[in-house]
Amino acid sequence: MNRLDGKVCVVTGAASGIGLRIAEVYAQAGGKVAIADLNREAAEAAADRLRDAGGDAMAVAMDVTDEAQVVDGIAAVVAAWGKVDVLVANAGIQIVNKITDFSLADWKKLLAIHLDGAFLTTRECLRDMETRREGGAIIYMGSVHSHLASKLKAPYVTAKHGLLGLARTVAKEAADYGVRANVICPGFVRTPLVDKQIPEQAKELGISEDEVVANVMLKDTVDGEFTTVDDVANVALTLAAFETNALTGQSLVVSHGWFMQ
Repeated sequence: MNRLDGKVCVVTGAASGIGLRIAEVYAQAGGKVAIADLNREAAEAAADRLRDAGGDAMAVAMDVTDEAQVVDGIAAVVAAWGKVDVLVANAGIQIVNKITDFSLADWKKLLAIHLDGAFLTTRECLRDMETRREGGAIIYMGSVHSHLASKLKAPYVTAKHGLLGLARTVAKEAADYGVRANVICPGFVRTPLVDKQIPEQAKELGISEDEVVANVMLKDTVDGEFTTVDDVANVALTLAAFETNALTGQSLVVSHGWFMQ
């Protein structure tokens, strides 16, 4: 259990943050890891670090909203390693604003990265998995906001809710060829994405940054602690290595008790 020996894993948004930690954990567990990221140089640097640590990794430049780049990127992984066994659709951004101040362009940008990107990468990986019929795992990076709403995050909450529907549909459609689909739903993880939100929310809500952390981000946790990248990566490893359909179609909340299912 929790070994990925020889399995080919594609992780999007993997040059930094949660995606990078998942890639590192997968490589440590014996997986071959494709670092797919919009930033080619950062992806190559991350792949180099994994190889320096004894892992097997490659970099793939990929804008997950660009169909041609996704098609070509997954094809490059299959050409290099013969298959894809695991996809972690992790690429994402955050834009904080009131609904009445949100531009349509920002709404579309956020939904495209989270939902179009998840769809396109899923479709291309499933095409390989369906042909081989040797099973696999599709893992989406959702959020506690896949289940709850917060002020200032209308498109993000909408997108993260949408990933639940996509995962459940994939779980039903792809079960015929042994593919599982799940959503990981972290609480606030102290990454640059979250650090950027703290002053933004303080400004919008008219409170201090410390109050944002204590009374918005960590208020409902059981221990007042941020979720860590290791928390998320360890769950991602369990889902990737799990060998039966017992958990397929589920969302696993990793939030220090913020939201309990």
